[in-house]
Amino acid sequence: MKGFKDIDDQTNGLLVKGEVLPLMEAFYTIQGEGFHSGLPSYFVRIGGCDVGCHWCDVKESWNAKLHPPVPTDEIIENVLSCKAKVVVVTGGEPMNYNMSYFTKIIKEKGFQTHLETSGSSLMTGDWDWVCLSPKRNKIPLQSSLDLADELKVIIENENDFEWAEKNAALVGENCKLFLQPEWSKSKQIMHTIVDYALENPKWKVSIQSHKYMRIP
Repeated sequence: MKGFKDIDDQTNGLLVKGEVLPLMEAFYTIQGEGFHSGLPSYFVRIGGCDVGCHWCDVKESWNAKLHPPVPTDEIIENVLSCKAKVVVVTGGEPMNYNMSYFTKIIKEKGFQTHLETSGSSLMTGDWDWVCLSPKRNKIPLQSSLDLADELKVIIENENDFEWAEKNAALVGENCKLFLQPEWSKSKQIMHTIVDYALENPKWKVSIQSHKYMRIP
């Protein structure tokens, strides 16, 4: 697994099996983006990312060594205390790790499993919903695109629409398509995104509503 070359063999073995995970943070909040915007959800943020988008708003998640492995059973115990029956696994890049054990137990407990990923690493785990946000730094695998329920493309400038269309051509016909402004450029680019969606109505517009609501 990525980012843990210096850990002991026992911990590394647990990491490979998905019985420990580099947890950055976990919290109960409202999903702010995409198809499930507005849905109360328990978020589990996994540390470690090998994509490194320059506009990432969670750069502190990149270095996995800053987020020591936590027993997965401990993470699950906290999830189970949540009133909502939806858990969103995000990062970082969660697919750098084996999520199969986590999703197996969570689903047995009646939770829906949602994933947020760049799609650049092989998929692990059993997911009820996959939100794939493709990044130019490390392009998504076709096997990940095939599993996407939602394609969420971040738009920073007009050149990104071509990138959005390129990825839209690679997902399944039932995949929901979203264009989302990069937060720091949202005032400049929003009207352009709206105009593009009006001309190309297969796309919906996503905003980071949690930032407008000032919640995590």
